[in-house]
Amino acid sequence: MSAIYVALGCLGFLALGYRFYSRYLADSLFRLRADEPVPSVDQEDGVDFVPTKTEVLWGHHFSSIAGAAPILGPAMAIVWGWVPALIWIVLGVVFMGAAHDFGALVLSIRHKAVSVGSLASSYISPRARVLFLLIIFFLIWLVGAVFAFAIAGLFTAFPASILPVNLEILVALGIGWWGYKMKRSLLIPSIVALVGLYAIIVGTATGTLWTPEPGSIFLDKNFWLISLMLYAYVASSLPVWFLLQPRDLINSHQLVVGLIALYLGFFLSTPEFVAPAVGELEDLPALFPLLFVTIACGAISGFHGLVSSGTTSKQLACATDARSVGYGAMLMEAALAILATMAVACGLWNSPEHGHAWDFLQSKVAVGASGASAALPKVGEALMAFVNGAASFLASLGIPIEVGMTVVAVLVISFAATSLDTALRIQRLVLAELGEIYNIRPLRNRWFGGALASGSVLLLIYADYDQGAKSLWPVFGATNQVLAAFTLLIIALYLRKLGRKSLAYSLPAVIVLCITICAMVVQVSRDFLAEKWLVTSVGGLIGVLTVWVAFEGGLAWRRAKD
Repeated sequence: MSAIYVALGCLGFLALGYRFYSRYLADSLFRLRADEPVPSVDQEDGVDFVPTKTEVLWGHHFSSIAGAAPILGPAMAIVWGWVPALIWIVLGVVFMGAAHDFGALVLSIRHKAVSVGSLASSYISPRARVLFLLIIFFLIWLVGAVFAFAIAGLFTAFPASILPVNLEILVALGIGWWGYKMKRSLLIPSIVALVGLYAIIVGTATGTLWTPEPGSIFLDKNFWLISLMLYAYVASSLPVWFLLQPRDLINSHQLVVGLIALYLGFFLSTPEFVAPAVGELEDLPALFPLLFVTIACGAISGFHGLVSSGTTSKQLACATDARSVGYGAMLMEAALAILATMAVACGLWNSPEHGHAWDFLQSKVAVGASGASAALPKVGEALMAFVNGAASFLASLGIPIEVGMTVVAVLVISFAATSLDTALRIQRLVLAELGEIYNIRPLRNRWFGGALASGSVLLLIYADYDQGAKSLWPVFGATNQVLAAFTLLIIALYLRKLGRKSLAYSLPAVIVLCITICAMVVQVSRDFLAEKWLVTSVGGLIGVLTVWVAFEGGLAWRRAKD
């Protein structure tokens, strides 16, 4: 079967989902009004609560949710075949993931922009709020470590990406000052910055501009792990208008342009599937339930609910924009996940050793296989397969392969870094909530909270450095889906108390929770047998919290008005 027809069918289904299903949610369930009050106006403070133009906020939200995860998940899950991967991405995002992000955003703006943790107190129980916040803390803890490993690995593997990514941050600071202090439009400066970014990429990829030489400290993974945490500390504590909004606007342009170019190259190359439709490798882990937590952010992600309720709800200037920002941005992320699947399943590998990206990934899995747990690729291998496969699509447009690989690497790093500092900003807010509950004043200080958030991630990285992100990814995926299930439950309880139909949220909540609990049991058991004590301990603790919150949620459902 031609990969082009499969991709077109998937994208067409996403478009139908936005046209019909998101309208049903907006008009029939949430009944959004353009004139309803929003927290960004009522609580404006110039730091976190900032009314923001729709296009700027869409870019910030999209960049925050579209990190490395929608690429990593499909690239790793391809071992089960492209058919189950694409089915889960497409059906999951339309009926679960995009609805989840949209609902979390609507509930937050209608409750003074509080996080889903605080919403748990209102709709489940006061005790559930603390339990929920602890699950969020562990999730973001894992997000920080996974994304830091991914970025550091890409910097060392693709040195030409270092200068463009870091210059973009400096330029974004200037654009933020221009927009907020000078009250000027961000659109034109952000487009000029994007053009400059591509010019620098061409310069570093061709050797015209500086790239670090072998042996340089800039090719040391430890240097980048520490530097990333220092960067995330500062970025997560600065006012949102100063760095995050302008940088994310540039990144949203980058991803839209990149997606268009990659899809155009994909269609022009007329590729055929090389990876199997259904997994054929020996000793594969069970497709059910592990596929559904390996592909997390491309289909449904609890982290997105944190972005919707933690930062985006504080910037939404009009309630009806929640549909395009919440539901629409998630569909765009699914389009990225579909492309990631195609890049690994169909893309070429640009070296004599491997003909296709799938050949490379398959060889790595086969070499490392020593049992069932070895059949999932490592994070670095999955990213390498995507970068090379996607670069082969750009080569169909006449872009030199070295430039294409740098373009894709910069794209992935930029979005992973965006998710990293957004995650730590949310962690700072979570710590502030815990400080409010237990009257711990230092936790409510944004600089102290930011330091604690960044420092704890660094401790996790070096406590499990030998295994690294390879050990953390499965438990991250399971925790991510647990949080998504509970967010869906809260939205269902909200609708139930209003006397509206709640099946659109209650049914996905039950499905995701059951699948994820099964996956968590399987993964913790595997980690225990592999003597991965840190990951086993974290996963086990999150499992206990999950069962506790599920019990509280069941009681809340019985109490809710029919």
